[in-house]
Amino acid sequence: MTDSRSYLVAQLTDLHIKAGGKLSYGMVDTAGALHRAIDTLLAAPQQPDTVIITGDLADFGSADEYRFLRDILQRLPMPVLLLPGNHDRRTTLRQVFADHGYLFANGDAEAPVHYAVDAGPLRLVGFDCTVPGKPGGRAEPDGLAWLDATLAATPGRPTLVMLHHPPFVTGIGHMDRQGLENAGTLEAVIARHPHVERVVCGHLHRQITRRFGGTIAMTAPGPAHQVTLDLDPDAPSGFRMEPPGYLLHWWHPAHGLVTHLAASGDYGPAHPFFDASGRLID
Repeated sequence: MTDSRSYLVAQLTDLHIKAGGKLSYGMVDTAGALHRAIDTLLAAPQQPDTVIITGDLADFGSADEYRFLRDILQRLPMPVLLLPGNHDRRTTLRQVFADHGYLFANGDAEAPVHYAVDAGPLRLVGFDCTVPGKPGGRAEPDGLAWLDATLAATPGRPTLVMLHHPPFVTGIGHMDRQGLENAGTLEAVIARHPHVERVVCGHLHRQITRRFGGTIAMTAPGPAHQVTLDLDPDAPSGFRMEPPGYLLHWWHPAHGLVTHLAASGDYGPAHPFFDASGRLID
């Protein structure tokens, strides 16, 4: 926690947890990576007030995967908000996390997971654009109407809108081909609500930022593997074991919302720039 006037939200995404800690793609220890991310969060000078996870919680959306994930997330003492991605299954997610009441705010087990949660001075709005059985997402008319009305209900409240698929072209061709349909319609909705401070997403396993609807849209890096950065539209799909990370969204009433890219892992202690006498170390 920061000072009493500020609020800190950590954004994790694309966990791809497999049951029992099985390696993803035969080589990626996604459970170990999530533990390292949690270790980093809990050891930080300021712990987040809330953690949001923007999709692909599990790799295949099985109950065993969600139960294994649930056990890992028990380490976090602060509220955790979940949102499904294209690797998730809404019904199974809701069954395993049945005590997460916000998951049921929009209806039954098969309904999109739309919700709005007050978190300190912020409002966190989950907008589920996943299409069951498809890698890409879609902003459906009913969902857009819900989002428009939800944002209109609290015009003075600084708000983060959360979805899995980024609503913009990233230049990474194979991921853009499984991006978000109707992104322009979503942008028009966001543009009507200037209190939206961020549109935060996952799916790309990278930190990418774009101006969107009069605000900022951004994706977060993954805690394990990252999608390969190759802007050739015909580049093959793939991933790299680049340094993992997450985002910290820091709200302060005097400064607005500031987002930091944080590295996941232990990189040793902080080192001083100045010696005991106040002189710059040479």
